[in-house]
Amino acid sequence: MSKEMEMKEVELNELDQEKQPMTGETPAGTEKNGCVRVKVPEDTEVKFTGLSKEELMRVAGTAGWVRTRWILLVLFWLGWVGMLAGAVVIIVQAPRCKPIPEMHWWNEGPLYQIADVSAFSGDNGFKGIEEKLDSLNQLKVKGLVLGPIHSVQADQPSTLDLKTINPVVGNEKDLNSLLERAHKKGISIVLDLTPNYEGATAWFNNAASVAEQFKAACAYWLHKGVDGFLVSDLGQIANTGSWPFIQAVVQTNATEGTKKTALMGSVTGVSVDDASLLLNRTGVDLLLTSLPDLTQSGVDQARTINKLYSSHPQTSLGWSLSGRLLGPLTSRSSAVPIRLYHMLLLTLPGTPVFNSGDEVGLKAGEPLDAIWDLESPAEEKNETAKTVRAERGELRSFFKALSDLRVKERSLLHGDFASLYSSASSFAFLRLWDQSERFITALNWGDAPVTMTLANSDLPSEARVRLSTDVEKLAVDDMWGWVFHFDSGLNCQTHFQFASEVPLDICPPLLSVNWSTRWGRHRRDRELKHLSF
Repeated sequence: MSKEMEMKEVELNELDQEKQPMTGETPAGTEKNGCVRVKVPEDTEVKFTGLSKEELMRVAGTAGWVRTRWILLVLFWLGWVGMLAGAVVIIVQAPRCKPIPEMHWWNEGPLYQIADVSAFSGDNGFKGIEEKLDSLNQLKVKGLVLGPIHSVQADQPSTLDLKTINPVVGNEKDLNSLLERAHKKGISIVLDLTPNYEGATAWFNNAASVAEQFKAACAYWLHKGVDGFLVSDLGQIANTGSWPFIQAVVQTNATEGTKKTALMGSVTGVSVDDASLLLNRTGVDLLLTSLPDLTQSGVDQARTINKLYSSHPQTSLGWSLSGRLLGPLTSRSSAVPIRLYHMLLLTLPGTPVFNSGDEVGLKAGEPLDAIWDLESPAEEKNETAKTVRAERGELRSFFKALSDLRVKERSLLHGDFASLYSSASSFAFLRLWDQSERFITALNWGDAPVTMTLANSDLPSEARVRLSTDVEKLAVDDMWGWVFHFDSGLNCQTHFQFASEVPLDICPPLLSVNWSTRWGRHRRDRELKHLSF
């Protein structure tokens, strides 16, 4: 039999797998699993295909659906118009933000005078000042008034050279390095170009003789990158025919988008009327006066500040109670605490100007390097030195806190001013700006307690302490100063009773604050306080 026939016979003898019984009985009599072919009927469920276009049109045209569509359409437009009207009402009734006045760098923080560069820097000149920029920046100083630093012999006009730096303080290279580093930190540099600063009079008794040299020096130092000039005894040079040309050199050099150069003047020993007249006549960017004077009546101080504030923009007012000619701030009056001057100058409208050492209360004759002894561990065993260092550290912290507050708060930086109260030895005023936090400063430089009755539509309904020399013990005895912060617009009278263990009542009966229980125990000493509500 052929091989092909044998294969066909084998295939015919084998049972199909589908035909094998489920019981497993095979021709050989052995059990064997099998399989079953099952036919599953196809899915006959009818799928929903939605309404056809014709059916939808028939349903949509019924009266019920037409009425529903019109109702929804009307509601939509009514809601849209309502939201539009609401937005218009909100825009119309919303309080308008008061436009911020034009500010320049000399209005953004205190100025710091360094008359004796060598003494301030430890005989390192400009390099020493550069090393101390970080410390000055912490005080929020926006400008340094240096010098005079030029070369001249006392009362010898022929030796005057306003373009040459006294080699004792450094050279132009050092000054350029200082300018570059200071500008990076946002601190501007002003040169005091008082010609005869070593002699008896600032202008050699003949300002016209050096006016042209002064103008040329301004142009020279502007080209070097200096940011401004201080003119001492302003009335002398302003009476010369060269003054308009000096103004043109300094005040018209700035272009759009660049920092403006400042032309500053200073006067001492003049009345408020003369200072106002001089400011109008000279057109300087900032006039530094030795006003106000806390050794005089508070009524006079209120009149002085009101006169200058009402007649001139506060951006042109500079308050300088210390300096090269006036001496340190502590020399103004030994009876008035230095903190009182700090608070007054840093809360008045205008630019506060301090002399080097004022921030730590240095006295006349004390070395300027004492400013930097606060971080030195020297003389740790000397209890007196440790006490003095601690007191100076507290003064510097107080100064820094006030300066920080002034820079951050619009009411103190460029806000409006209103006198609230004045007496023989006390003075209170209000600083406010639009919807910003508002402040009241109350000062008493007398020996006796003072009761103040303040009336203003912007007085507060409650108070809280914002800053103090001692947050645990708030003294209300003897000499003191307060600054209050508030945001209420109640029209009421505020009664301040500044005496030991006497409550402070604000707009009764809305609030009665007992300082001895809410803010700490009273202490009978002479401390300056800074409060905010």
